[in-house]
Amino acid sequence: MNDNNIEKKGLSSEEAGKWMKRATYASASVAGLLITAKLVAWMWIDSVSLLATLLDSCLDAVASLITLFAVRHALEPADAEHRFGHGKAESLAGLAQSMFITGSALFLILEAFSRFFHPQPLEDVGIGLAVMIFSIVATLALLSFQRLVIRKTGSVAIQADAMHYKTDLYMNMSVLLALLLAFYGWSGFDAVFALGIGVFILYSAWEIIQLALKDLMDQELSDDERENIRQIIINHPKTLGVHDLRTRKSGTTLFIQLHLELDDHLPLIEAHAISDDVEAALLAVYPNAEIIIHEDPMSSVDIHQVF
Repeated sequence: MNDNNIEKKGLSSEEAGKWMKRATYASASVAGLLITAKLVAWMWIDSVSLLATLLDSCLDAVASLITLFAVRHALEPADAEHRFGHGKAESLAGLAQSMFITGSALFLILEAFSRFFHPQPLEDVGIGLAVMIFSIVATLALLSFQRLVIRKTGSVAIQADAMHYKTDLYMNMSVLLALLLAFYGWSGFDAVFALGIGVFILYSAWEIIQLALKDLMDQELSDDERENIRQIIINHPKTLGVHDLRTRKSGTTLFIQLHLELDDHLPLIEAHAISDDVEAALLAVYPNAEIIIHEDPMSSVDIHQVF
């Protein structure tokens, strides 16, 4: 799951919000269903690798609830106290999720070490195998829906949530293999796979932290995206150039600020009309953008001003 590129830039804020809410409801529902199934299987066969995936599903449920409330808050319109909106609630939710994930991974690694030195034979793994197959199918279905929502909205919170379930998918596959190896071979395979899952979860937590920090630290859009914005601006026949282009993203809202270079002798009303045209062109491609344009006479532009 990568950056903030949006497949359908014509999607309105209201439509994006509906897709994001659907994704959070689906995530919470799947997490609750998997917790119930895995809890029954773990109590039945007492597998530490099954415990690993059960713990992860419990944390997914908590993280999904955090995401649900964060998305609802992030979609609230700007108010007197939050003039730039509430979009960063999504990124804060991502950081909160990473803390839950890190805690579960550390606990799992300690439990796996203990079981490695004191392995226990597994009996009647049939129910565990059935639950893992069911978990894989349910997770694949959820991930497919989340990928669709991410392409449509570019939501950081949904991307973070999808990362959880992507690790779940790998985890469920590895637990399926671990149960088979532990039952038909050495019982220590159960702990070895649980240890590997724990390390993988820690890596996933780091990915989520990086993703959230990009928005919280107001990181610029990619060079390609900035160049696309610049091309839209200079396509206007009376635009002579652009400098001091600044971009950032908060939730589903994109913020664009720029200095528009115009002919020195243009009347103010005409310069204003050109700025309106440029803003409309940008909004046609980035409908959720907040745009601030400052008009500069060309003769006042310093050639060293940054793009």
